[in-house]
Amino acid sequence: MQVIENPAAFQAIARSAPRPLVLVPTMGALHEGHRALIRRARELAGPSGTVAVSIFVNPIQFDRASDLAAYPQPLEADLAACREDGVDLAFTPQAAAMYFPDRSITVTESSLSRHLCGATRPGHFDGVCTVVLKLFNLSGADAAVFGEKDFQQLAVIRRMVRDLDVPVEIIPHPTLREPDGLAMSSRNTRLLPEHRTDAPRIRLALLAARDLFQSGERSAETIANAPRAQLEQSPFLKIDYLTVVDEETLQPVFTLQRPATLAVAAFYGDVRLIDHIRLEP
Repeated sequence: MQVIENPAAFQAIARSAPRPLVLVPTMGALHEGHRALIRRARELAGPSGTVAVSIFVNPIQFDRASDLAAYPQPLEADLAACREDGVDLAFTPQAAAMYFPDRSITVTESSLSRHLCGATRPGHFDGVCTVVLKLFNLSGADAAVFGEKDFQQLAVIRRMVRDLDVPVEIIPHPTLREPDGLAMSSRNTRLLPEHRTDAPRIRLALLAARDLFQSGERSAETIANAPRAQLEQSPFLKIDYLTVVDEETLQPVFTLQRPATLAVAAFYGDVRLIDHIRLEP
């Protein structure tokens, strides 16, 4: 496995690497969820193709400086995991190498990112779109694998690829969960023990809402209020948002007549967790 820090060097090596090249963009702190994406990329690339993993904590997608400062960065452990999972190229740039000090271009999505995380994290998806497009341009990837846990991010990236004619196939991968149902996330390691014990209630609340939907309820407000009541019973959890949105447009809905998603973001202290569940008639 080659470990490359310099963007220009990565571009030269990646673009001359055996095809297909499948990219897995990450911010590091790799857990089993990330590793599932990497193994899927290895399957897609086949024995003769190339798997590239980027490990880059992208500063311009953080809306809170404290969150950026606290984000875990166990680079050596991440690289060891990449080697075990058959990665060919690991791209590990520094922010100063990725962004010019006088940069003046940002990629902005103006519809899918208006609600959910986009509403409460100003500039977040501008940062995501900008860095992902840069990674696509540097790698010349044929395909890229993204987790469905960040379903709004996945939708935004698909829209960017569609609208800007980016020649890369976006491959989704199902959310991986801990045995107690908590969605795997690099942020889980920052939870206090009592918060970690409490956090599975997020998944349980979403499942209860889906049960309500499957029993015939179609009012988005009623479906969202059921998990809200369960989440508010926690002495530790603070809801950021809990919203039912259309699966395609990501706009809030009031009556469920087509596929929708119930999405939640919640804080345990300063640790922000997200999850969602599909509601398909």
